[in-house]
Amino acid sequence: MKKQFLLFIIVCCLFSTAYSIESTTMNSGSIVNTWIWQKSIGGISNPYTATPQTIGFTKKVVFTPDGRVITYKNNVEIRNSPYQIERGMSFFDQSQHDLITFEGKTYLIENLDNQNLTIVSNNHDATRTIFKR
Repeated sequence: MKKQFLLFIIVCCLFSTAYSIESTTMNSGSIVNTWIWQKSIGGISNPYTATPQTIGFTKKVVFTPDGRVITYKNNVEIRNSPYQIERGMSFFDQSQHDLITFEGKTYLIENLDNQNLTIVSNNHDATRTIFKR
């Protein structure tokens, strides 16, 4: 129990430091596009890394100009729902960041440029999901 608590404190300190630096980088990128899932890394209580190779399926998301996100699994549409981008409070450092909400979850936009999108779940789990165009 002591080890888990110490690990939790260390991880929280690392995230606090990482997110106190300007974490949202939006370098001339637009979210509106097709994004191919590369990997997800996360789980403070149960760490994991998932890729299309390790879980056996591909995933892509398409953000449309009219505020919809369409999610595909193995190129079959599985969801079509609204998304919203706004400034909001980060769970990690209690500062304002660009957040995106879709499919019932809110994420911090950690990186957005012409080729890359990285989002981090805005909760204690802190799962980081990396997409490429």
